[in-house]
Amino acid sequence: MQAAAALNHPREMPQDIRWMNAAAAALAAALVVLLVAAGLIKWSRQAYFDIRRISVEGDLQRNNLATVRANVLPHLKGGFFTIDLARARDTFEALPWVRHAVVRRIWPNELRVTLEEHRPAAYWHHADREDELVNTYGEVFDANIGDVEDEPLPTLAAPANPTPDEARVMLDMLHRLQPLVQPLQGDIDTLQLTDRGSWSVELDNDANLELGRGNAEELQARIERFVRTLPVLHRQYPAPLVYADLRYPEGYAVRLRGVSTSQETKGSKPPVAPKKP
Repeated sequence: MQAAAALNHPREMPQDIRWMNAAAAALAAALVVLLVAAGLIKWSRQAYFDIRRISVEGDLQRNNLATVRANVLPHLKGGFFTIDLARARDTFEALPWVRHAVVRRIWPNELRVTLEEHRPAAYWHHADREDELVNTYGEVFDANIGDVEDEPLPTLAAPANPTPDEARVMLDMLHRLQPLVQPLQGDIDTLQLTDRGSWSVELDNDANLELGRGNAEELQARIERFVRTLPVLHRQYPAPLVYADLRYPEGYAVRLRGVSTSQETKGSKPPVAPKKP
């Protein structure tokens, strides 16, 4: 009876043998995975998957497909599976006038790229470096100034050490003030901000406005007051505007071509007018 019971209940496998069998199975599985991975890597590097085509999308005005390919292809490394899309994006964004690039793989050997170009809004000028450009987002970018020499772009004359968002602030100020100076028969040619935070405007009809310090609302109020009262002055002195100093709290000083005068508001002390040129 004891022998029969022993046959019905075989002795369990020792613990160490079970561990050895599990380790062997895991090792075999890992080897299979490695072999498959090596095969896939070798397969993915076949010449068939080399990038052979680049399609470019986007509203391009400064670049064309031939230029993009010629400048980018020598710098692209890898095939369909192995190319680094982030590095490829950086390569496209290094092209002149390119602000942003989105790069996608298209099976089996194509890259499809969507490019966004900078749209110039103004020249960027300050004493520390050569002139650059500001795009419509208020971002400073480097490009060939000669590419826009025929475009009537205003100039943003920045302080010597502008802050990172200075261009955006100045472009916003330009957009706020431009409609206000239309009655002066000119557009803003140069908007300047000094190191001390004082603003001034030069119009394309050679008139200059000293606006002083302040936020956008304060500067707007000064220009609106000046534009509102200038026709009264012109009825007495019908001469082109040369210079206006709007920094006075309740008045302004002007210089007309051939005439010097000052304009005061009711109940205020008249400011001293600039000397006649």
